[in-house]
Amino acid sequence: MKISNMNVPGCPLPEIKSFPNRLSEGIRCRDPFILPTENAYYLYRSAGKRGVEALVSLDLENWSEPFLVYEKPEDHPGTKDFFWAPECHYYKGNYYIFTSVYNGNVGHRTISAYRSASPLGPFENISGKSLSPLDRDSIDGTLYVDGEGQPWLVFVHEWTCMPDHIGAMATAKLSDDLSRLVSEPVDLFFANEPDWTGQGVTDGPFIGITDAGAMIMTWSNFIPDHYRCGYAIGVSHSESGKITGPWTHEKKEIYSIGLRPDYRYDGGHAMMFYGRDGILRMVFHSPNSSSETYEHVKIMRVGELPGTVRLI
Repeated sequence: MKISNMNVPGCPLPEIKSFPNRLSEGIRCRDPFILPTENAYYLYRSAGKRGVEALVSLDLENWSEPFLVYEKPEDHPGTKDFFWAPECHYYKGNYYIFTSVYNGNVGHRTISAYRSASPLGPFENISGKSLSPLDRDSIDGTLYVDGEGQPWLVFVHEWTCMPDHIGAMATAKLSDDLSRLVSEPVDLFFANEPDWTGQGVTDGPFIGITDAGAMIMTWSNFIPDHYRCGYAIGVSHSESGKITGPWTHEKKEIYSIGLRPDYRYDGGHAMMFYGRDGILRMVFHSPNSSSETYEHVKIMRVGELPGTVRLI
């Protein structure tokens, strides 16, 4: 499986006096993203109105206290909803965070890009007012680089600005420095197309190329009749092997509450990464709750089947 952030070089680590957070006890986090490097792992999450923060681990089990890697300036246009789903990608020697806010200047949720020479920042805004279009609600931006080296922003055209409240997955080409879009966004598919979905949500896209050469996307919606505890993860396929599709969808989700006896809670907004042991893993939050007690990071091993993936 080819995914983003493979073979990322190690960086000098900060002084870490202790690793007080343990995944086995549950790190509170929504929309987690893990960047693996040669000598450490970095877990990115929202720091609310303060900015974006990262925790550091050497073993995926014991995690440091958070480091504030992007500090919101006083003139930041964000209001109400801050720094949703931050992702950090390594690209051409630098680190890039994509994250979303409610942009008070335009009245929409927008995506911005931030760059740093270190995974722990400090990150600076390179996308001005917004990376995404200013006339729609856009969230959950992720980076995909195609076989010709063209970077793409894959993102959510959110249900909140759609007349029928059915969200879409969208994409557009990025400039080589990732600071702006250089093509008009196109919608790839809609939330109600797969058999397994029950709402208008298209959360958390993540792209992979299987060893058989098939392009897949993992993403999240709610399964039918389970809005309160039905957040789930599904898999879609590009029939052309290109990001522009056309896209088809597996009939059944790969993770939802009760799908297996050990799936006691719902969960979603997943991404995949390789551990330093060479094992492919998926991280997501579970349950899908704002409770301080229950919403936490969950990591599972991933098995690759011909043209798709399954959780182990």
